[in-house]
This record gives sequence, C-alpha cells and structure tokens, in this order.
Amino acid sequence: MPESNEKTPFKSGFIAIVGKPNAGKSTLMNALMGQPIAGISAKPQTTRRRQLGILTSDKAQIILVDTPGLHESKDKLSLAINTEAKIAVQDADLILFMADANTAPATMDSKLVDLIESLNPEAKVILAMNKADLASKTNLEKNQQAYQDLFAESPQVVRISALKTSGLAELLENLQEALPEGPQYYEAEQITEDFERDIAAEMIRAAAMGNLEEELPYSVAVLVNEYSERDTDKIYIHASIYVEREAQKGIVIGKGGQKIKQIGTDARRDIEAMSGQGVFLDLNVKVKKDWKDDERFLKQLGLSDKK
Repeated sequence: MPESNEKTPFKSGFIAIVGKPNAGKSTLMNALMGQPIAGISAKPQTTRRRQLGILTSDKAQIILVDTPGLHESKDKLSLAINTEAKIAVQDADLILFMADANTAPATMDSKLVDLIESLNPEAKVILAMNKADLASKTNLEKNQQAYQDLFAESPQVVRISALKTSGLAELLENLQEALPEGPQYYEAEQITEDFERDIAAEMIRAAAMGNLEEELPYSVAVLVNEYSERDTDKIYIHASIYVEREAQKGIVIGKGGQKIKQIGTDARRDIEAMSGQGVFLDLNVKVKKDWKDDERFLKQLGLSDKK
C-alpha cells in the first residue's frame, strides 16, 4: 500500500490555567516549561497578572496562560487581578482547571466554574488533580468526583504532581489532543510574551512574600527601575519594593538589614535560573500609601480593571 502524503494538521491554542489561590498553577507552569518563568511562594495570591508560557513542537504550539486566583474584590488591586483572570478564561481555547487532590471543592472553586460556564461555555475543560501523590486513594476518588460534579458536563481528568513533575507527559498529551487546528502564533524559540524585567519583578515579589509573615505580603509591590547587562556575563537589576505604611518598611528591611538580604538572595537565585546569567540585584524599600487603590500606580505594575 502506498504511503499517505497527508500531513498531520498543526494544532495551537491558548490554555487558561485556573484554580483557587495556591492550587499550584505557577508551579505547574514552570514544570511544563522546564524552567522558572513564574514567581512562586507558599502563600496564595503570588500571581497577580496573566503570564504566558509557550511550548512549540513540530505538531503543535501549546500556549499556557497562568492566571491569578479569584478573590474578594476589596480594592482596585483586587478588581484588577480578577479582571486578569476573567480575560484569560474568556479568550481561552481550552481550560485547565487545577484542583488540590487532598481537599474537597471550596466556594471559590464553585465561583470559578460559574465564571467559566458564563464567560466561555463552549471551552473544553481538563481537570488536573494536583498533589495526587499526597492523597489517600479514598480521599482522591471522593474529591475528584466532587470536583467533576461542579461542572454541567463532567470534564476529563488527569492526576498529577506539579512539584514532582509526575503525570505531566500524560497531561501535555491530553492538552495537545484537545487543542483545535490552528496557526503557529509565536516563533518556535519564544517561551513567553513577558519581558525578562517583568518576570524578575514577579520573582522578587514572590521572594518577598515567601519571607514575610501574615498580611504584609499582600501589601507588597515591586517595580524594576533598571535591568541591564553591565558586564558580558552579569545582569544588573535595580528594583524598588513598595509597601503601604512606614512601619511596614522596617519589617521588610529587617533587623540589621537581614530580611531584605534574604529576599535578595532568594530572588537572585530564581532570576539567575530564569535568565541563565549571573545577577547583581540592588533592592530598596519605599512607602507608597494606599497603592492598592492608586490607578496610576497599578498601571505601572501592568494591572488595571479597565480592560
């Protein structure tokens, strides 16, 4: 029998990774990309804006969109973050819903499902039961069924561990299979749409969140003032960490400057892993009162609820 000359259709599309805060969305993004491009801390609400991760093969271009978790709209920052999530859902060809295999669905999960079904009811949903390696078989089965029951049409399920990278090959295979035929939107070597300076700002903020206690992390914003190559093998970064009150400034700096030093050490490690270059990181701390309700400042951070 003669060989068929028919070419396999190229697939492409945007996949919104959604889930409540701290479901492991950014950890999954970095694991699938094989390198850090999203800031991660153990605290929820680390991600504040959409971020793209682009995976290209000869068969498909998978465009992952890491989204912020929805939360209560108490200020302009919260509204802007929720807007980021809504835009990602509305524009997605496919929804990857992240769930913690160890816990039953919460109210926020129901709200997310409602959001998906109101903004993009035609989009196919794949349910990723994350941290499946940590759940007992009974709990896993029970929680998985509870998540599936949230949807009008029960979604396809993949069990994974984003942290240990188990189940990710199967997940990628299912994502590619579910994508529509389409063009290659980005150059094959491009892995994200963000500039490295913006990724660096998110990594500095994630490092600050990881080193600060209680509510203070959510009062922190970061702007990179300079991102340049001063030597052939080293990047110079000057960044400002903003807080809302004078008392918070001292907490971020810490006794004898120890806290800001640790934040710098953690952030530099992640930025070097992302950029593949040595980094000289110069951090300072500034007070900007009530910045969460300052529309102009939020736009500087790349956030606005008017989109």
